[in-house]
Order: sequence, then structure tokens, then C-alpha cells
Amino acid sequence: MAISYNGLLKLMIDKNMYKKDLTEKLGISSATIAKMGKGETVSVEVLQNIC
Repeated sequence: MAISYNGLLKLMIDKNMYKKDLTEKLGISSATIAKMGKGETVSVEVLQNIC
């Protein structure tokens, strides 16, 4: 089953946020953001930080 982060990306667009903003606010790496962009899995801890 493929993972979709489209809801998060849409929310970021609506709030005029860039991926860089997300990495700075949450302290997650750009590699994690890249994985999300490719639809790959990320850790539950990262998802909790985003929520």
C-alpha cells in the first residue's frame, strides 16, 4: 500500500509554508522531507512531531 502525504503538502501550501519551514520548526532532516516527497515511509516519531 502506498503512503500519501498529499494532505500535509496541501496544508503547507494553504499556510504558505515551505519544506524548509517544516524542517526548521520540527527539527527534522531534509532527507526525511525528501522521503515524504517520494511517498516512502518515515518513522512514527516524525509523524507525531508533524501532528
